[in-house]
Amino acid sequence: MSTADMRAVIRGDGGRFVYIVSALAALNGLLFGFDTGIISGAILFIDTTFELSPLVEGIVVSGAMVGAAAGAAVGGQISDRIGRKRFILVSAGVFFLGSFLMAVAPTVEVLVAGRMIDGIAIGFASIVGPLYISEIAPPSVRGGLTSLNQLMVTVGILSSYFVNYAFSGSGSWRIMLGAGMIPAVVLAAGMIRMPESPRWLYEQGRTDEARAVLRRTRDGDIESELSEIETTVEAQSDSGVRDLLSPWMRPALIVGLGLAIFQQITGINAVMYYAPTILESTAFGSSQSILASVFIGTVNVVMTVVAILLVDRVGRRPLLLVGTGGMIGSLAVAGLVFQFADPTGGLGWLATLTLISFVASFAIGLGPVFWLLISEIYPLAVRGSAMGIVTVANWLANLAVTLSFPVLLDGIGTPLTFWLFGACSVVALLFTYRTVPETNGRTLEAIEADLRGATGMTAAASDDD
Repeated sequence: MSTADMRAVIRGDGGRFVYIVSALAALNGLLFGFDTGIISGAILFIDTTFELSPLVEGIVVSGAMVGAAAGAAVGGQISDRIGRKRFILVSAGVFFLGSFLMAVAPTVEVLVAGRMIDGIAIGFASIVGPLYISEIAPPSVRGGLTSLNQLMVTVGILSSYFVNYAFSGSGSWRIMLGAGMIPAVVLAAGMIRMPESPRWLYEQGRTDEARAVLRRTRDGDIESELSEIETTVEAQSDSGVRDLLSPWMRPALIVGLGLAIFQQITGINAVMYYAPTILESTAFGSSQSILASVFIGTVNVVMTVVAILLVDRVGRRPLLLVGTGGMIGSLAVAGLVFQFADPTGGLGWLATLTLISFVASFAIGLGPVFWLLISEIYPLAVRGSAMGIVTVANWLANLAVTLSFPVLLDGIGTPLTFWLFGACSVVALLFTYRTVPETNGRTLEAIEADLRGATGMTAAASDDD
């Protein structure tokens, strides 16, 4: 494509321009995934450099999750105050700083500080990526474009596995951890020329700028959408963070918090973080376990692509219900496989297949759809803050599962641990069926109107059945 053609795309063709904007914003997800997954390989070599005790090793690994919870706690409010675009730029800067500190850390204390700063950026990214894309994308493709963020999370995790492998021979953990600076620079450079969210601009009284952004990101008439935004902003002129606890907001808050917790307590990050450890119990060697983990990461990416292709065609609820059902079946079989696994040989690849099936089911449902829904179901005035609260719950649940998983394996064994995750998945399926609304193909303003209306979100969920 010539330079002139590229400028034409950036300036005028909304159909293509919105994809460019969304793809750049989705780099938040890549950084999220990369900086979450890179520690799994780096910690092996950090341990030899600093001679970490088990406790300190746990602090180094979980420091990013603590930071992510803190970042998510304040990220929503910052996003509401300074805007989505500027917050993405701030997030990229924090990512760069955290990666740099980890790469040059002379002591364990500096390394932990870098991990926590990196975690703060992860918390920021987990909010602002899907939030920005959902507010700038047309309703007809909002689901697929917002889910790009989750796709890039999976790509980031898989990329971190390959980076770990590439530098494992030399043990260069500083290069592993410092590699996160590169996508941070790309994200910041790309976002400088991108527009602000039209909904946030309108809320700030910058109507002409909001209209200009809609013209750049839409192919057709924008006045009806602008009118919906205007009606919504006027209706919520007296709204504030206190509305998060109001009765009319309660159903949306319950949906978000419920999905946030279920996404973690059904076991996804236990599998993603500890897959080699799990598979070694089936007599897989270390190299086989790492290879199996790469297969699991690849399936995670592929099935997330499938979810993106389907989410705007079949809807959010069907993907959640089918995906969670698949998780239940996979976890039940996984428990049986590990119950009869022979530590001297056999069943290793069968165990791997059950984990692949579990990850595939997650990647088509709870993985991308959770992040998409929480970017859609909250009113504009409190969207950032609401997503912040929900994301904090997600990270705290992540931290709890990650810390408790080795204890569960030691205490009740692998089979019962997977069956426990399966029981949580059954509850998640019932919760989804009863409470989660369908938002496919609807404007954010129409979704908010339902929320404020007499029917409520629970009724919207029931009507979809």
